Amino acid sequence: MKTLTVPTCTAFLHHRQVATGSYDEVTKTLAALDLSAGGLLVFDDATGSQVDYPWPEGYVWPQPGSDSTDVLDSQPAAPNTVGRPKLGVVAREVTLLPRHWEWLAQQRGGASATLRRLIDEARRNTVAQDHERLIKESCYRFMTAIAGALPGYEEAVRALFGNDARLFVERIADWPVDIQAHLTWMSRDLPFR
Repeated sequence: MKTLTVPTCTAFLHHRQVATGSYDEVTKTLAALDLSAGGLLVFDDATGSQVDYPWPEGYVWPQPGSDSTDVLDSQPAAPNTVGRPKLGVVAREVTLLPRHWEWLAQQRGGASATLRRLIDEARRNTVAQDHERLIKESCYRFMTAIAGALPGYEEAVRALFGNDARLFVERIADWPVDIQAHLTWMSRDLPFR
């Protein structure tokens, strides 16, 4: 059974965290604050991406597991007419070298079935690496937007991608406490050494 999680975000006023929770909860908290001085940054918790506030009309919160950071709800896409719509198959172009096409032609089920099998196998074998990469990318997006000008930023990024927890903590030690706390929360599942 697939569990549905509510998209969450965190708001910072300059370097101080002022709200965190569902988009609706953050909206209510921010509505009560004086934001006239500027300096508000809001980040999606799942992606680390900065999001606009106030939300544009028709705004759709980023959905868990979605690769898209495009949050404006535009007109619905035209239904696909190619492929097997009942199975959710979508036809797209794949460019391969002749030797790849030759190999695919020799496999059982044809090129499409073979590519699906290879992709499914790769997805099973790289779950942990993909999860780690997504966490690092989220942390990087957050750090770049809010801490890109802080001392030790570049070294902290190198430590993050190098899985060096000691150096990472060392480099962000002089940063504002709320940024440190949020980064610690965001990177909690990383296999730091």
